[in-house]
Amino acid sequence: MKISAKAEYACLAILALARPRSDDSPVRIREIAEANGIPERYLVQILLQLKGAGLVHSTRGASGGYRLARPSSQISLGEVLIAIDGPGEPPRESHEPAAQVLAAVWEHIRLAERAVLDQTSIADLCQRTAPHEWFI
Repeated sequence: MKISAKAEYACLAILALARPRSDDSPVRIREIAEANGIPERYLVQILLQLKGAGLVHSTRGASGGYRLARPSSQISLGEVLIAIDGPGEPPRESHEPAAQVLAAVWEHIRLAERAVLDQTSIADLCQRTAPHEWFI
């Protein structure tokens, strides 16, 4: 599975927006860019794509920024990747039996990848990155 740099940056931005904040203010582009090493101009374009896909909302003004459009538990990693890179390439057509057998395997792998991405919510990922407090 190949993930473009743009798609990875989009995932990092979504995770930044999903993290709990002490106040309910929108997250500024600069804050996301600096925390994740993403060029600001590039991040603006990524966030516009995510906004167009209905995954984030923007607020204008001095106290503006971005927020998730839905709870992080209702946004899948698959949705983020499709918003940035599209649904992927269709399988190649062939009438050669060996190529058809291979194509079936590739499709099976693609469907398994898609299932994992669609079943992984942004909330799941945030929970995995949050520091845990251990009680003994």
